[in-house]
Amino acid sequence: MKKFLSLVLATMMLACCFVACGDVAETTANAVEETTAAETTAAETTVAETEAPEVKTLVMATNAYFQPYEYYEGDKIIGIDAEIAEAIAAKLGMTLVISDMEFSSIIAAVQAGEADFGMAGMTVTEERLKSINFTSSYANGVQSIIVKEGSAIATVDDLYAEGANYKVGVQLATTGDIYSTDDFGDANVVRYSNGNEAVLGLVGGDVDCVIIDNEPAKALVAENAGLKLLDTAYADEDYAICVAKENTELLDKLNVAIDELTADGTIDAIVAKYIK
Repeated sequence: MKKFLSLVLATMMLACCFVACGDVAETTANAVEETTAAETTAAETTVAETEAPEVKTLVMATNAYFQPYEYYEGDKIIGIDAEIAEAIAAKLGMTLVISDMEFSSIIAAVQAGEADFGMAGMTVTEERLKSINFTSSYANGVQSIIVKEGSAIATVDDLYAEGANYKVGVQLATTGDIYSTDDFGDANVVRYSNGNEAVLGLVGGDVDCVIIDNEPAKALVAENAGLKLLDTAYADEDYAICVAKENTELLDKLNVAIDELTADGTIDAIVAKYIK
């Protein structure tokens, strides 16, 4: 009888052992499975993060006091150049960031890599080409002359008349500055940080006229009573985007984008939106 009971107890203990071992094995298997799943998920997340395309920024240097090409509406910079740059960035799959600075600092910022390109109603000149590259032209500009009503300066020719000694106001480092310095001499050119300041100089009698691009000139005359634009243009020019000499890859991409945006009518539509 004792032997029989011992045999029963041994059998029961062995069964419990199998059950316990089975539970342990199952628990271990579950733990391994969960760990593997977690590692797989982590690996998939890492791969996804690695493969996800990074949206890069495209930094545009400008001087936002050049209506209608770039100017502030509240805290936002808008205008022809701003919208064309947005369209270019979209074509390149990038996000545009606009950096406002003095016009005279734009080329230096692009050269130093602080901005990817400069766009501010900028004209291609031989002097600028020595230090920077330019894209193909995306718009045309005209240098115009602002004077006071009743001014002795009635035409462009009056500026060149024998004995003329007029003070000409310009925005520093613009083509208006470059051309007028060549034509009338450094002593007769007064340079300002932007067109608004130049016009204030005209209103205050510090200069006899202001030479600036036609579209900003029209806006400045509309905002300041007693001023007018001469009928004759001072100079005609083409606007382009400046890029660092070594950044030929971006230059090529910008040219392709400009060609496509010109062909599909996007640039003309943007210009027409601001220039009636």
